[in-house]
Amino acid sequence: MLTNNESPGSRIVTAKGAMLVDSGKLGRPADADAETIFDPNYWQVRGEIARAARGRGATWFIASQRNEWALRHYRRGGLITPLLSADRYLWVGEPGVRSFAEWRLLAALRARGLPVPEPIAARYEREGPTYRCDLIMRRILGVEPLSVVLAARRLDVGEWRAIGTTIARFHAAGVDHADLNAHNILLGTGAISLVDFDRGRVRPGGSWRETNLRRLRRSLRKISAGLPPGHYSPSDWDALLAGYRHAPAL
Repeated sequence: MLTNNESPGSRIVTAKGAMLVDSGKLGRPADADAETIFDPNYWQVRGEIARAARGRGATWFIASQRNEWALRHYRRGGLITPLLSADRYLWVGEPGVRSFAEWRLLAALRARGLPVPEPIAARYEREGPTYRCDLIMRRILGVEPLSVVLAARRLDVGEWRAIGTTIARFHAAGVDHADLNAHNILLGTGAISLVDFDRGRVRPGGSWRETNLRRLRRSLRKISAGLPPGHYSPSDWDALLAGYRHAPAL
């Protein structure tokens, strides 16, 4: 099973906080200082913002001559307390910084051959008892979220089984995805990846696996209301579970 402390990266102290980087893969433009790469306005001026992505946070796809990146600014979902803005978190120490935790988890998952985005850099900025944070990942090209694919066509049994098998690989490694849903499963030609590991963690086996699956099923039921007839049915979920339960990893 994985541990939460693999691949810590290189830590760089900044004026208001710190960065965590894979310096061998950062490859930032020559005219950008260390933190400029986290500023979407910098990329906008250069004409290298490809498009924004759906999600709880604010995510921009960056397409430059050197890099294909996804830049995410963390924002809290659900109820917002009146004492904090949507992109601020209470400071409880650097180990609790959400972008750092996700960076390290992604690095550990990739080291074990699991299909997740490659982490490039993370940072946080403190202000009093709160902080803001960001994460840059290498984009997975040629993929679409399961929710988008289902809007266009129906998946066959083999595809549903493959999704279940992929989820089982993560669960066998002890990976608890805190928000497994139809938007965070990416489908490509012969490849399936999982994204958005904010609040994800590695933990011993337990009921969290069933919780992950129930969350995904609720997500599929929710989006099915807006899908063309026949694009999702109970038999599709059965095929996913068959792939999950018969995965070699389990």
